[in-house]
Amino acid sequence: MIPLTDENNPCLLYLISGPLGVGKSTTAKILAARAERCVLIEADLLLHMLHHELPLSWDERLSVTWKNILALTRNVLQQGLNIVIDFVVEDELEWFCGQLSDLDVSIKYAVLRADKEKIAERLTTRGDIDSLERSLFLLDKLESMPQNRQFLYDTTLKRPEDTAEAILLDPRFQMHA
Repeated sequence: MIPLTDENNPCLLYLISGPLGVGKSTTAKILAARAERCVLIEADLLLHMLHHELPLSWDERLSVTWKNILALTRNVLQQGLNIVIDFVVEDELEWFCGQLSDLDVSIKYAVLRADKEKIAERLTTRGDIDSLERSLFLLDKLESMPQNRQFLYDTTLKRPEDTAEAILLDPRFQMHA
């Protein structure tokens, strides 16, 4: 176990983003397993609670999901626990961080990416090739966002263990208020 806190920042939050097929979930699980007193929020589970049968648009489902992520995050941080969040962050980063500004938390943000061919290979291997178009759309979007440039990490030739290690140790993933 790696202690993730110090006297200046009692809680640490890892926010792991990126399109499908880049290793987000596997990396998040490794990070959570390596951290002391850590909770893993697999936010896709929160999104999928809102069944397609509900009369909600995609934007409404996403909004409710982010509010649920925020509520869980605040509850966990108030218990003095560390968090790893596994979810695609599109336009929510500034809002989400702003909602946590009253808490004593240090945030590390990583946007995982991979070559398009590697994403296609990974999605095919896991039987999720139907998600390729959405994944490539998100890859282009996330890579083109200026606020993500510092936080991009290429997983094309990396094992998830190496990715987790880099996120743990590399200070470039640390967000500054």
